[in-house]
Amino acid sequence: MKTRITELLGIEHPIIQGGMHHVGLAELASAVSNAGGLGIITGLTQPSPEKLAAEIARCREMTDKPFGVNLTFLPSVTPPDYPGYVKAIIEGGVKVVETAGNNPQKYLPALKEAGVKVIHKCTSVRHALKAEAIGCDAVSVDGFECGGHPGEDDVPNFILLPRAAEELKIPFVASGGMADGRSLVAAMALGAEGMNMGTRFIATKEAPVHENVKAAIVAASELDTRLVMRPLRNTERVLTNAAVERLLAKEKELGASIRFEDILPEVAGVYPKIMQTGAMDAGAWSCGMVAGLIKDVPTVQELMTRIMGEANDIIKQRLKALASN
Repeated sequence: MKTRITELLGIEHPIIQGGMHHVGLAELASAVSNAGGLGIITGLTQPSPEKLAAEIARCREMTDKPFGVNLTFLPSVTPPDYPGYVKAIIEGGVKVVETAGNNPQKYLPALKEAGVKVIHKCTSVRHALKAEAIGCDAVSVDGFECGGHPGEDDVPNFILLPRAAEELKIPFVASGGMADGRSLVAAMALGAEGMNMGTRFIATKEAPVHENVKAAIVAASELDTRLVMRPLRNTERVLTNAAVERLLAKEKELGASIRFEDILPEVAGVYPKIMQTGAMDAGAWSCGMVAGLIKDVPTVQELMTRIMGEANDIIKQRLKALASN
């Protein structure tokens, strides 16, 4: 399936694996790339630029296909060594970077000079237009359904994607609610050039996370996510658990006076406990509403083959039959 995204990134299928904390390691990224999509290593999961360089080298040993690195720019009193991470990406020969969070403009000249394609994650049309204006090659448009940070506008993809198509000149992929061939065809119909999947890729054999995490996603319905940190204007969609319900109770009790320090036990340093040891109530962790569409834990290759088969069947059979009547 040729689209502007497959051409831009040099991949076979218009499917990107989103950057996910303590999930986007070489095992998953290489599996997605080997199956014809674009795998993504999560940069800040690695505690230093040196560790990221080692993870890139490890991924290079596992695939000869293109893969990318996610680099999220976060507001911080003591920010990570972003120049070091960018240097590791460039020296590692990575040709695609998925940026997220704050404006990546400061680092674009170095990435561009090295021939790196930059895809910026956006939750609104205005942010997507800004990404286009500063020189990003593509954007990932994240609807309200998405796991992680959906922004503060609460616009779902059925509105956000066609709005992006109306305004943008650069290609974009749909993110949030993406799980199968139906998602891909729908995204394309609304103007996207492909899709970005996060939660769906966690529930695969190669995802380097505890089996409890995969089982929780399969067991969840579309009603089992919650929005936390809304009062702090740092909204995150997470899978509900005891820690999440505790966090929401604190938000309700403290109201506008809540501070980040009040919820530290539920959010700080919880990902290794959940993803690696399977302590499912250790804290809040990102999960999309798309969990309601996830019923199994296939290999990445099985999933990709299934998605592309479904998409082609929908286009060639159902839609073609409807058009001819």
